[in-house]
Amino acid sequence: MKSLIAAASVAVLASAAPAFAQDTASPHTGVYANLGYTNFSGDDIDLGAIQGRLGYRLNNWLGVEGELAGGVKNDKVNIAPGVDAKVKLDHQEAIYGVGFLPLTPQWDLIGRVGYGHTKATGSAGGIDVSDSGDSWNFGAGAQYHIDGFNGIRADYTREEFQGHDAGHSDVWSVAYSRRF
Repeated sequence: MKSLIAAASVAVLASAAPAFAQDTASPHTGVYANLGYTNFSGDDIDLGAIQGRLGYRLNNWLGVEGELAGGVKNDKVNIAPGVDAKVKLDHQEAIYGVGFLPLTPQWDLIGRVGYGHTKATGSAGGIDVSDSGDSWNFGAGAQYHIDGFNGIRADYTREEFQGHDAGHSDVWSVAYSRRF
């Protein structure tokens, strides 16, 4: 009798295993969007932005996404004794190739590499100055989808600005994620 129960249990588990493997190996592909808050840090400046992303997941492992951000948190920087400059992010845009590592149907690890453009404005003593720069960007993160469509995503991106001594920015993001 124990042999019969053990054989029946093995048969049930064996029939469920392909369905589980297929579900884990086949996460949602297609269009997705993110909307969240992003912090840009670099050269003693911390700026905040609302960031939106629109992407397309081609298969389990590859996708492409574009992002746009607009500044919502300014910072002050001391440029001379007794003189502070107010700095704000005007806008940032970028496009990325994205690699996904599906861990479960809900969890993905994400790696991305892309190219972006950032524009910031500073003002001190009634003088306004703006600057912009192009950057090579790379980063990693994770996302969790609660019900297959709605989720949360967190990631880190390093922006390496082009030009001699152009600097860099460390970018941390947390966003609502929606699959369509």
